[in-house]
Amino acid sequence: MPGALLQPFPTLPGSRAQVWSYSPRYRRPRHFHTEPELNLVVRGSATFGVGGRVEELRAGELIAFAPGQDHELCAGSPDLELFAVGMGASLAPDVLRAAGERVVLPLRARLSSSESRALAARCAEASGRAGADQAVAELWQAALWASKAGAGAEVTLARPLTRRALATLEAEPELDRSALARAMHACPSEISRAVSRDLGVRLVDHRSRLRLLRFIDRVDAGSSQTAAALDAGFGSYSQCFRVFVATLSCTPRDFFHTELRRRVAGTFVPAPAELA
Repeated sequence: MPGALLQPFPTLPGSRAQVWSYSPRYRRPRHFHTEPELNLVVRGSATFGVGGRVEELRAGELIAFAPGQDHELCAGSPDLELFAVGMGASLAPDVLRAAGERVVLPLRARLSSSESRALAARCAEASGRAGADQAVAELWQAALWASKAGAGAEVTLARPLTRRALATLEAEPELDRSALARAMHACPSEISRAVSRDLGVRLVDHRSRLRLLRFIDRVDAGSSQTAAALDAGFGSYSQCFRVFVATLSCTPRDFFHTELRRRVAGTFVPAPAELA
């Protein structure tokens, strides 16, 4: 998984969700995180790298990333106006479930002019505000519903087989490839090929990302690292340690107890006024 950093979606203290207005000064390198993220292009155009593919978006289009999906805003037109909307792991499942069974991330959609303007206004109102969790949750639901009824058909960024695999692994990251295939009643090699084509990363690597994200969440919640590793689906703490170092280029001890942890966790978030 080289080339993609763990960089959680930046949220203000006390918030489980956030809306940020795009500024080229704060463009991030290719990264992944546990929070689902939605990007709405209001004006201009934007180029995103999503796994192994490139997506060109224009005004009125949105793109939404699943947990663990690596992505990057590669380029933007001089007049780009874009909102990035993220939800914490404790908020996202209920919001996505309420939006309907057809919503499986990642996806891309073109909205009608009226829906795009309405969502842009809601984003602008919530942008940079702390404690706007409910407003952001409602914004996500509105965006996902609008993607089903917009000017163009919803465009998924993954084949149905990949989408099913992502949904299954998000709920049960402890599944190995054989167990995943049995749960999906599908061929293991077909699942691996579909995930690799659509996400630009091997199935085993994406599964490791999800496990690591759950491990970090469990440790942050107070579990010991050994208990968190087992709960996240690793066979042992030593296996978790090896994957952690290979993926994040540091040990769990360094990650949780040094300045690196504060930077990766998004402590250094620009003031809302600076992002406007």
